[in-house]
Amino acid sequence: MGGIDLTKATRENVRWYILRALDAARPEGTTETIILSALEGIPMDITQKGLRRELGYLEERNLIEVGGRKTPVWYAKINRAGIDIVEYTVECHPGIARPPKYWGH
Repeated sequence: MGGIDLTKATRENVRWYILRALDAARPEGTTETIILSALEGIPMDITQKGLRRELGYLEERNLIEVGGRKTPVWYAKINRAGIDIVEYTVECHPGIARPPKYWGH
């Protein structure tokens, strides 16, 4: 039985949008509250728990740094490797739904 795994596709899209939000928040980074607000305009069902899971995934991939885990509100900051993904200067491995580059060569 083929088809699209919508849960997986949503997770991978959320990861891309998190990276984009954190890139826009450079150089300081931002809180999970702001990231959730940025994701509200996208038709995805994401909770604070789901966002934290994806922040953890991106941190394990060494694309972002997460702080404040022992506080009520986490914060995150994109690092050099994450910036390279957003700016299309390196390959994007599976797990992040980065759209194909449609400009340049």
